Amino acid sequence: MESLFVALASASLLVTWVSSTHLVSLQGTCGGGEQYAAIATRNAATLQTASLAPFGRAEHGWGIYEAQVAATVGTKCASGSKRFAADLARWQSRNRLRVTGAVDAVTLGAMKLRWQNARPFIKSFASGSCPAAAEDQALATIGHREGWLGKPGKLDVRALDALRRMVSAARADDPRIKADAQMLTIVSAFRSPAYDAAKCAAGANCNGIAKARCSAHRTGTAVDLYVGAAPGHSPVDTDDDNRLFQSRTPAYRWLVKNAARFGFVNYVFEPWHWEWVGPEPQRVELETR
Repeated sequence: MESLFVALASASLLVTWVSSTHLVSLQGTCGGGEQYAAIATRNAATLQTASLAPFGRAEHGWGIYEAQVAATVGTKCASGSKRFAADLARWQSRNRLRVTGAVDAVTLGAMKLRWQNARPFIKSFASGSCPAAAEDQALATIGHREGWLGKPGKLDVRALDALRRMVSAARADDPRIKADAQMLTIVSAFRSPAYDAAKCAAGANCNGIAKARCSAHRTGTAVDLYVGAAPGHSPVDTDDDNRLFQSRTPAYRWLVKNAARFGFVNYVFEPWHWEWVGPEPQRVELETR
């Protein structure tokens, strides 16, 4: 099954791949001031080379988070443009950070805090407790075509309704997403604590960033969506090459820009993992530190 899992994921590459130049470089509006020329050059370089660990694991560059960084800043300009640097500088100023216009460890850490705070599931850990599992009556069975490769599953009734509306909108907006019948199908939905415990017992690192002993999937509002996969990888492989590939697909880029309208937020370390937080997601601003 795993070989089929990987083979079919790779087969959809032609319709899911978007190069690193996908972000629009609007030459007429993204030029910005000359004071940001050097910073723009630096951002273009660190995108691939910076030594960072925003989620506790060493990574090279911030390319995986490029789309989310741009969305957080509120810019449509390419990450190597002067306007991107200027827009980032304004965001840093609003959030009481050192104003440089450069993506660095401190800035990325502040953004990570905001991204994580947007997930009610994370807030539940403030008291050291794990959320209770969803009751069966609160869950709805997903349709055969909604599951990745027909995989069965259940999801919170409200979350499933919102997801269906979101997927429909994505397919209507972008023909590349519509062209792949598996795109934005559900790879994993509700998982009971017993199921996750069994998986943890059979594996390792069950309390790390790749495997959590207390998973958001127990709430019935978390869902792993198929957003593509790099050659030789599964849709939920945390390998950096796979995550970078996924972060550049049309499906993921669309979700970054539009998912909040349907009540979904991303666990940004995993491009495929989205959580329904309600019809109007709470917008969390960074507090003064």
